[in-house]
Amino acid sequence: MTRPAATSETLIDDDRVRVTRFDFEPGAETGWHRHGFDYVITAVTDCQMLLEEPGGTSRAVTVAAGTAYRRSEGVEHNVINGGDNPMSFVEVELK
Repeated sequence: MTRPAATSETLIDDDRVRVTRFDFEPGAETGWHRHGFDYVITAVTDCQMLLEEPGGTSRAVTVAAGTAYRRSEGVEHNVINGGDNPMSFVEVELK
């Protein structure tokens, strides 16, 4: 199944951080990627994420608008908008 791609806009990219806004229509995905830095995600909208993970597993995660979470470098996944509404979040990578 081919999904539409999420869109991204780099807001800051300097020697200390990279800040990127991601926007997803329902069903859109980031594509498989591995995070090369520790990072923080802040949800702009309510985000109903479907996370595809290595080994063929997947899990649904809901992140409420205005909340944030942190992950360490090395996370590998494909993020999909599993909801019926557009979703957006801002990612801050710590270089």
